[in-house]
Amino acid sequence: MADVSIRPGLVIPEAELSWRFSRSSGPGGQGVNTTDSRVELSWDLAGSGVLSPTLRDRAVERLGNRLVTGVLTITASEHRSQLRNREAAEARLASVVAAAIAPPPRQRRATKPTRGSVERRIADKKRRAQVKRGRGGDFD
Repeated sequence: MADVSIRPGLVIPEAELSWRFSRSSGPGGQGVNTTDSRVELSWDLAGSGVLSPTLRDRAVERLGNRLVTGVLTITASEHRSQLRNREAAEARLASVVAAAIAPPPRQRRATKPTRGSVERRIADKKRRAQVKRGRGGDFD
């Protein structure tokens, strides 16, 4: 179809994408057995020159379980038409790669609970203990 835009300034050229079509198992009516509407979009992530070495290493590490010999494959068969499945596969490829190359989240900085929250917690515990102590009455 066309180049796949991951984010501004980062585009996977059409020449690096490989398409395969097969019969879909989903909806399709009478034409389901004759049209090749299922789409497989493959991209050689490990061998591509689109990503910098840092981004490529990050993507290979995060997508390790989805890669087969460095190739990422996206399958789309939710639509009846091949064209819409191609568009869905391109969009899914863009979102998967964008999530894989995103910078890691900031480290959480540990903080202590405030004095007020500690005092409220202890007061609630004492109040609850008092309620439970009041239940153990002497019955004649």
